[in-house]
Amino acid sequence: MSAKNAVINYVEKAKSLLKEMNTDSVVEITDELSRCFNRGGKVLLCGNGGSASDASHFAGELVGRFGRDREAIAAIALTTDTAVITAIANDYGYENIFSRQVEALGCEGDVLIAITTSGTSKNVLKAAEVARESGLYVIAFTSELCDSPRWADLHWKSNSTGTSYTQEQMLVVFHAICCGLEGILAEKE
Repeated sequence: MSAKNAVINYVEKAKSLLKEMNTDSVVEITDELSRCFNRGGKVLLCGNGGSASDASHFAGELVGRFGRDREAIAAIALTTDTAVITAIANDYGYENIFSRQVEALGCEGDVLIAITTSGTSKNVLKAAEVARESGLYVIAFTSELCDSPRWADLHWKSNSTGTSYTQEQMLVVFHAICCGLEGILAEKE
């Protein structure tokens, strides 16, 4: 297959999957995050690899701005502090890099956004477990590989098993959530 055909095929599949992706839970997730922020809570985000970058990107959109100037929204990506991550990994094992941060930073009423395309990342699952034990609400973002995870209170699932397609859809969903939250904040002004 030529490079041109490979590119065209990839984009066409991505467009098709995006057009048919699950949006049912996106409003529910937006409403849950709004309730969290209204009660003075914050959102913690975690994931590995590309999902770590997505967690950081989403937190940046919330703390900074997405489409308009508005009050900052409290969000912390648990994927960005190299000293903390490496210290925890060294002293407690890699499977604890997020759960230890949830233990330190999470409060009852906060939300953990757990991003794992497979739905099986041990460090993300452990973070979700600690979060639920600590009274945090857990929202899972996964690929189609993961059926209703018992470790989450709310679940958004891609219609794809492919990591790249799933992550592309997640970015659209994260931006849609930011748009929804900014709409809610604009109504308050």
